[in-house]
Amino acid sequence: MTDTPIRLADYRPPSHLVETVSLVFRLTPGQTRVLSEIRFRPNPALPGRHDLRLDGEGLKLISAAVDGAPVTASPDATGLTLPAAGLPEGTFTFSAEVEIDPAANTALEGLYMSNGMYCTQCEAEGFRKITFYPDRPDVMAPFRVRIESDLPVLLSNGNEVASGPGWAEWHDPWPKPAYLFALVAGDLVAHSAGYTTMSGRDVALNIWVRPGDEARCAYAMDSLIRSMRWDEEVYGREYDLDVFNIVAVDDFNMGAMENKGLNIFNSKYVLALPETATDEDFARIEAIIAHEYFHNWTGNRITCRDWFQLCLKEGLTVSRDQQFSSDMRSAAVKRIEDVLTLRARQFREDDGPLAHPVRPEEYIEINNFYTATVYEKGAEVIGMLKRLVGDEGYAKALDLYFRRHDGQAATIEDWLKVFEDATGRDLSQFKLWYSEAGTPRLKVSDRFEAGRYTLEFEQLNPPTPDQPVKRPKVIPIAVGLLNPNGDEVVPTTVLEMTESRQSFSFGGLASRPVPSILRGFSAPVVLERETSPEERAFLLAHDTDPFNKWEAGRALAKDVLARMVTEGAQPGPDWLDALARVAVDDALDPAFRALALRLPGEDDMAQTLHSAGHVPDPARIHAARERMAEALAERLEPQLGALIDALAEPGPFSPEARAAGRRALRLAALGLVTRCDGGARAEAAFRAANNMTEEVGALACLLEIGRGQEELGLFETRWSRDRLVMDKWFALQILHASPDQTGATVERLTAHPAFEWKNPNRFRSVVGALSANHAGFHHASGSGYRLLADWLIRLDPLNPQTAARMSTAFETRARYDADRQAMMLAELDRILATPGLSRDLGEMAGRMRRG
Repeated sequence: MTDTPIRLADYRPPSHLVETVSLVFRLTPGQTRVLSEIRFRPNPALPGRHDLRLDGEGLKLISAAVDGAPVTASPDATGLTLPAAGLPEGTFTFSAEVEIDPAANTALEGLYMSNGMYCTQCEAEGFRKITFYPDRPDVMAPFRVRIESDLPVLLSNGNEVASGPGWAEWHDPWPKPAYLFALVAGDLVAHSAGYTTMSGRDVALNIWVRPGDEARCAYAMDSLIRSMRWDEEVYGREYDLDVFNIVAVDDFNMGAMENKGLNIFNSKYVLALPETATDEDFARIEAIIAHEYFHNWTGNRITCRDWFQLCLKEGLTVSRDQQFSSDMRSAAVKRIEDVLTLRARQFREDDGPLAHPVRPEEYIEINNFYTATVYEKGAEVIGMLKRLVGDEGYAKALDLYFRRHDGQAATIEDWLKVFEDATGRDLSQFKLWYSEAGTPRLKVSDRFEAGRYTLEFEQLNPPTPDQPVKRPKVIPIAVGLLNPNGDEVVPTTVLEMTESRQSFSFGGLASRPVPSILRGFSAPVVLERETSPEERAFLLAHDTDPFNKWEAGRALAKDVLARMVTEGAQPGPDWLDALARVAVDDALDPAFRALALRLPGEDDMAQTLHSAGHVPDPARIHAARERMAEALAERLEPQLGALIDALAEPGPFSPEARAAGRRALRLAALGLVTRCDGGARAEAAFRAANNMTEEVGALACLLEIGRGQEELGLFETRWSRDRLVMDKWFALQILHASPDQTGATVERLTAHPAFEWKNPNRFRSVVGALSANHAGFHHASGSGYRLLADWLIRLDPLNPQTAARMSTAFETRARYDADRQAMMLAELDRILATPGLSRDLGEMAGRMRRG
């Protein structure tokens, strides 16, 4: 195993291309045999004769042959090389038989077992743990797969072409890279439906689950059908096989995987009933089902040439699933939620030692680049491109992209060239968004003279690891202007900034306007502008842009909270009164009002204070936020009871957006009233709840004030047999633990018999919740740091991917005081000193240690 970086600049085309792949799987838990026949031809782009390098890890080679003639092959730790001298000059067939051990595969990469079910996960480099193959995304071929097992359901990519007792054969006619290969075998039942595409193709739809779970698939199926219809109507993309299968798996490192025709999902993103899933669960199921389905074209039919181009498929597909969710739900609320996620995860990443461009230049372990920068910032780059070229230009470019690159492994250069050809724009400067890390800071000043209002912008691109000097980027800045009476005098206009400093003027104004800048969060930047609390309250009351209306309230709250932390101030009437008006304004979307009532998070405030030159104290932030919540509850107390009653749903539960928004506002109000009545109303709500959203919401309200132990016991008794609901039970206790009790709570719950730490969902529900409890994780004793390091060291030998992803809790260490920094460094050193540390966790800990 080597830590030598793999670099984009070193890319070379494959020496050989693959014409066809034929695989036979003889499944047994400890000794599965995989027989492969791979038809190779020399790559005509590379003259001369070349060795053939096949990737392979952890494979026991039984036999190998070229065109039927046995070859003597000696695999090394990472694969097998066939010397050019021993290969035919033209097309030839390489065949091999290998043995693998799915039952021992705890890393959940390649072929593994989950409670008796065989399952695969091959992205990014898992196929090399199944058989010898050029495991790279620019080698694409059709696959034919035969599965032999006594299990009743045997699935692979494409269409089933034959079956009999103990076997099934599948054929995928569409060329695909090995990372999209999938196989599932198990005792499963299907929730089935049908769909007729826009050209009249009938498609069989199946969601495969364990017996007993089939009643929990209806919402996922509905989401799939709506995704298929939407992709036809909005992008003109039609499904291209006779069957589309989804399988729910309990043990899965990711959310889901878009394997061609056989999507494999973490069961938490498939299974849902009102009694067991929250509104947040329903929304995520809808979004992730859509995301993986949309990959059929943006990821499968057109894939990425190499893993440096990961954002080509992921950023575009995230952008598409966000667009879909906006159409299915409230576009304004969806945009706010997406920006909250971006700031919480990607801005934090950009500001620390893990910063990297949307398209990285190098990596050690590709699994470590499935990041918020690639996904969320990658989607923001797509959104900016769409704003710059307009809806018509975007649609024209996408149509050209699908026509030009269908069946190909493409690059960011291919993607941008499509837009240049379709719209006539020069995107060479825009490409910097893909090649430079960091979050630009946009400073704004203004002046008003003789009816002309001028906005002056300066963009600053801070240095990041390996990129000390940055160039000005293209930044689309959506701006509107309001009169002092609240009327909009200049509707949303997109200003295109291309220089380090740039001014834009608006004439013919009777009075100095109030600017609404960066509407819809038109670019992933930090906006810096001196504004008064009065102006922010004005925008909260009058801005016609929903995002900036919310942003004004958020900024007002952060200003108040910052003064509470640093000066010991108390919440003033400006913020309290403004938020009180929003809370009871029935003209506003309830989901928007619920978001407006959500106080800034503690990690968000730590970053805000750090950016302002303060050293954040997690304990002071927590205490100030508690005082802030109590002040808001006291201000709103007279209205809260009536608000809760008015939002009660008279009919049966519905997961649709309007009903979910009403529940969100109702629970926000319940959380506030709980601080006033000691929990009486929340206790009643818990016992009366007929859906998981309100049951969990009421329990969280009680835990937040130090109550709810009896309710926790009732919850555990009621749901102890439901693995997904019990994940919520574990997480709730840690997320709402007081800072002084967080470590003890984690230790108690990790000793619980139901803490199955080898299951990624259960591990995240405890150890992930630890790092999400800001004040508890950063407790002055260092107990949070030690606990996280203990568990990462324990998990790493079994599941390096999950351990590496969880380690990012240490990425913010530079924000904090010297004592906390020293304790985090000590834990990173302890991790790095662990014998046999994986490349995944070793790379992440090393980068954070150096940063």
